[in-house]
Amino acid sequence: MQFEASRRRIDEAATLVAGGVNSAFRLGVSPHPLVFASADGPILTDIDGNQLIDYFLGMGPMLLGHRPAAVVAAARAQLERSILVAGQTETEYAAARLLVDLVPGAELVRFSVSGSEAVQAALRVARAATGRSTLVKFEGHYHGWFDNVLWSVSPDLTVAGRPEEPVPVPGSAGQRPDPAVAVLPWNDADLLRRRLAGRDVAAVIMEPVMFNNAGILPRPGYLEAVRAICDDTGTVLIFDEVITGFRVGPGGAQQRLGVTPDLTILGKALANGFPVAAVVGRHRYMQLIADQRVLHGGTYNTQSVAMAATVATLDEIASGRPYRHIDPVGERLMDGLRKEFSDAGITAEVVGYPAVFQVRFGAADPRDYREAQRADRAGYARFAAALLHHGVRVLPRGTWFLSAAHEAAHVDATLAAVRAVLADGALRAATGESAR
Repeated sequence: MQFEASRRRIDEAATLVAGGVNSAFRLGVSPHPLVFASADGPILTDIDGNQLIDYFLGMGPMLLGHRPAAVVAAARAQLERSILVAGQTETEYAAARLLVDLVPGAELVRFSVSGSEAVQAALRVARAATGRSTLVKFEGHYHGWFDNVLWSVSPDLTVAGRPEEPVPVPGSAGQRPDPAVAVLPWNDADLLRRRLAGRDVAAVIMEPVMFNNAGILPRPGYLEAVRAICDDTGTVLIFDEVITGFRVGPGGAQQRLGVTPDLTILGKALANGFPVAAVVGRHRYMQLIADQRVLHGGTYNTQSVAMAATVATLDEIASGRPYRHIDPVGERLMDGLRKEFSDAGITAEVVGYPAVFQVRFGAADPRDYREAQRADRAGYARFAAALLHHGVRVLPRGTWFLSAAHEAAHVDATLAAVRAVLADGALRAATGESAR
């Protein structure tokens, strides 16, 4: 497949739009950012006319696939009633009801437009509730692009300090220093216990499954230990479930793993592509917003069309139908990938759940960001770039998202593409592996 029309359009658009894209995370992909003409089900069509089986899924939101009928119909119907009212509608209350019913940690709800904004609301609540200012986050975890959380997301380990005492590394030029941020390695309860012993930390924030960077599961007992440590020290525990929410199950990772945080950030699959996020949590914390002690606002919060899409999406999630379809299809894909890598003599791990999993070359069962850096990330990025030329679009960082629109035939076509790529001796040499 060729992508020349996309390349030319990106170059032309760069005279109007910085870099030709409107999110930093769309840059740095091989061969270059793509420009799309349409999307339907699990298929993207670019302006070169290429049809690609899509495992980006909008960076995760499209749990039901592109343009699912129920969501499209709900959005169209809402356009006949209202777009933005600067007030309340029954639709947003219906969406909140569904969230409270689905997510174990959701007693009260506030909607936002983006996960980055919802994170800021949660942190403000935590500081207000505790009277403390310090935030603890973990190396490799991403919680939005704002200054106070964009620390050690993918740090250069040559400047990140010792594993037991990481140095916070900024993620961007121009980022404001923040002495109230402490960074720790994930999956180490003892280090967290020692850091929280001073009782100066307002909140601990984490991805309950580390998918933004390396696809790492919590070690057995780790989340339970974190919950107990936060309870013992009066620290607010925040789960960032922007990725895991609704993907690992209807109630997110907290339901699947059996640990309930104080506050939860939701987004992405919440509205299947519409810009909706939420902070939900225990009444005692969320009441600080209700009492107007903590300010949370936003002109576009609960925009009518987006709320209609949210209700339609959550109705599908609550029915269980997406998971009954995704689970066998996703398992078929994960098992098939393991076999293809094994048959080709490639050392690889496939870790996660049918709707979201990680493919990793090299590193065996890492427990944190630093151990995950031993993986052959460059080799995997070359593999992802090669797949694109065979009609399969996957994230170069290793995360695969699956939708309810993917069918067994798409999986089989994907595995055939993987087989073709792995048959390329140049790729095997680049990954440091040889065929058996």
